[in-house]
Amino acid sequence: MLDAALTTQLSAYLTKLTRPIVLEASLDEGARSRELAGLLGEIAALSDRITVRRTDDDPRRPSFAVRPAQADAPPVSLRFAGIPLGHEFTSLVLALLQVGGHPSTLAASLLEQVRALPGEHHFETYMSLSCQNCPDVVQAFNLMAVLNPGIHHVAIDGALFQEEIDARQILAVPTVFHNGTLFGQGRMTLEEIIARLDSGAVAREAERLNGMAPFDVLVVGGGPAGAAAAIYAARKGIRTALVAERFGGQVLDTMAIENFISVEHTEGPRLAAALEAHVGAYDVELIRGQRVGQLVPAPVDGGLHEVVLDGGARLRARTVVLATGARWRTMGVDGEADYRNKGVTFCPHCDGPLFKGKPVAVIGGGNSGVEAAIDLAGVVSHVTLVEFDPQLRADEVLQRSLRALPNIDVVVSARTTEVVGDGSKVTGLVYEDRTDGSSRTLDLNAVFVQIGLLPNTEWLAGTVARTPRGEIEIDAAGHTSVPGVFAAGDCTTVPFKQIVIALGAGATAALSAFNHLIRHAAPAPAGEVVAAAAPAG
Repeated sequence: MLDAALTTQLSAYLTKLTRPIVLEASLDEGARSRELAGLLGEIAALSDRITVRRTDDDPRRPSFAVRPAQADAPPVSLRFAGIPLGHEFTSLVLALLQVGGHPSTLAASLLEQVRALPGEHHFETYMSLSCQNCPDVVQAFNLMAVLNPGIHHVAIDGALFQEEIDARQILAVPTVFHNGTLFGQGRMTLEEIIARLDSGAVAREAERLNGMAPFDVLVVGGGPAGAAAAIYAARKGIRTALVAERFGGQVLDTMAIENFISVEHTEGPRLAAALEAHVGAYDVELIRGQRVGQLVPAPVDGGLHEVVLDGGARLRARTVVLATGARWRTMGVDGEADYRNKGVTFCPHCDGPLFKGKPVAVIGGGNSGVEAAIDLAGVVSHVTLVEFDPQLRADEVLQRSLRALPNIDVVVSARTTEVVGDGSKVTGLVYEDRTDGSSRTLDLNAVFVQIGLLPNTEWLAGTVARTPRGEIEIDAAGHTSVPGVFAAGDCTTVPFKQIVIALGAGATAALSAFNHLIRHAAPAPAGEVVAAAAPAG
């Protein structure tokens, strides 16, 4: 099953194993079980530290557990139900390495928090091999299972276990259950998971952050603009930090990237990982898993800006770069919020496989909407593309591809008015025909919303000047209306929301911040400390 490139790559990784592991398979007589048996055999052939044993001790088949082979090794309860290729191949590789003794590179304090979690925790993550958001969640729970014997995790390919998907009414991935109860849906970081399981984690982290010395540049946001700003600031040798709820931003939701100059093709999660690695190569204080709540500008007579986090911490800096990006725009119609993750979704790559053979709608006739319709047409039974304007707005090359597909209908001059359902899942969509005012109803199982972005700037109300659409007003150098506060990327008035433009804007904002510092304030000495409580732990 592994091609030559993957075989070579995996073989190199497996040299890092420091202890033997065993792959315990539960199989039946079906074709997918034969595929899994073949994959496990190929993996075992690449390392003398890996053995395969058929146990058939799990009701989910095909599935396999990854366990230490030594009887005296700490127990690990980690299982894949399905064949973890596609986007989950990296999850498989990391599981093999971590169970095999290769240490995680995450912060030691974070790993210790996982080890210290008390009690028994059984997690089940339903994922899709085409979902770019799922691996982060699977990998977080797998690592937790490796570190803490009280934590058990199974990653389940929903496409192979449709009966479970139907029984649990799972209409979006990733979906996580904890001890049989719904824990969460969508992307979540290890920090977020720990905060939900450890009630004291938020307070301890706030205390640690409050003890930090002021920064010369504090970047808010971990997307392309934020990453570029952090790198350019750090290269100036000034004290730099980047705070973000999730590193990568909207890029993580982007499947194919084919307009990133010098790279013919990449995928959002891969680019986000490369950006994070590049930031990590510099002396940047990277503060993950924190949502910003307020900006308190410095007094007019000088001083420090403050960024207040939802967890209670206050970060101080001489300059601030705002790079909070944007999020998917919602329709704002009846039923949309009620059925989110119950058929209303924003990611065709993630959730499309859950609606295999079923009719769906795509809302939006721009490039994103048309691309989503084309992708979905190969999975679902029928796609109805609904566009408000009298014509589609997508590039002509995409429209030609759309028109060539027999199972797509296009409805223009249509205003969506309601998402309807049976209380647990979407069953239809109501729209108004704008040409005659009549109301029409579509019977379908999912609505994929692709109508653009909204800037993540609500938390800045009353501090920096924003447009009526919420975009931060900036000049060509990234200055905002507040001296010492700069902005870059999709959250600003920059006319084109593109990755390559955000990168350049982030660099511009950082250079402007440095220019401001050398004219208005001396950089903070590297060893500066402030009076504050000592960090916990």
